[in-house]
Amino acid sequence: MKYFFLSEGWTVARVWASDGLWQITAWRRQPDIQRMNICLVEENELLWLYRVEEAILTVEVKPITSVNASQTIGQVVLKRLMSAEQVIERLGSAQTKCHLQNIQLVVQ
Repeated sequence: MKYFFLSEGWTVARVWASDGLWQITAWRRQPDIQRMNICLVEENELLWLYRVEEAILTVEVKPITSVNASQTIGQVVLKRLMSAEQVIERLGSAQTKCHLQNIQLVVQ
């Protein structure tokens, strides 16, 4: 698995694998990209951790227009995805939060 952090209000656009731009018809499926329940807080900005499958080499991300309409950045291409060890190192040196969804608390 590979990983990257993505700012709140941004989304994944195009994805590249070793043979070029990800083609759903060729792969017969969407690329496996999942947002994890962990985020960093840097300068009051939430950076969510995403996990991607090994076949993915490059990810293009862009702001969600309704949220970030005033931003001047149109898109960013992430070419250096992180390993699990790099993520652990980054989490260890940052202010982190854990965002839990669909968890039932058991009161004893």
